Amino acid sequence: MIKHISPARTLVLGLGAGALALGLAPGNSVSLTPPAAAQSTAQAGELDRVVGALRAISTMKADFTQTDRQGRTLRGTMTLKRPGKIRFDYGKDANFLVVSNGKSLYVIDYEVAQVERWPIGNSPLGALFDPDKDVKRFGKLVKTSDPNVLSVEVRDPKKPEFGMITLIFVKNAAAPGGLQLTHWVALDAQNNRTRVQLSNQKYGVAVADSAFTFKDPRRTARRPG
Repeated sequence: MIKHISPARTLVLGLGAGALALGLAPGNSVSLTPPAAAQSTAQAGELDRVVGALRAISTMKADFTQTDRQGRTLRGTMTLKRPGKIRFDYGKDANFLVVSNGKSLYVIDYEVAQVERWPIGNSPLGALFDPDKDVKRFGKLVKTSDPNVLSVEVRDPKKPEFGMITLIFVKNAAAPGGLQLTHWVALDAQNNRTRVQLSNQKYGVAVADSAFTFKDPRRTARRPG
């Protein structure tokens, strides 16, 4: 029997490559090559900027476009609130939802009345909403052809099964920390590639905690409006 996998679950599983690569599992210690200490002063400074930019985001709303390896595309709205809250909403007509309430990340599939729970510590999205995790400890700056674009590659070469995640930032004085996260790309050990492109980013907007709740489809078949 083939287990049902919704596009929402693909968002999490496709980015699962970055979960442990980011060293977000509780008690997990990752040593990368080359380590941050071996990088140039300029690279270390740029990584400091990336960390500062992520930590400077208190709330954020953005449109997103999710594309998988086969070129299938889904669109929706991402809402983020520190600490630890995030929501990927694929629209009222969608049968799935991805929500973190600050403690756990949930993948809700209303089509089959299924809910999967991921501890935030194991979430591939942890680098986006956990201000206590320092990206520069686990990643390295990748040179780009544009001086205004920063690319941070995060992976553990000793554990290729964890895959790789790449975060892309563009220098923007209007964004927190002077850097705007534009998209990220994850590649898992099976070469499954997931790209999430952001647009219309808005920072410091009012976001109620109720945005990170959901109706459990195991109790009701109706999707929340």
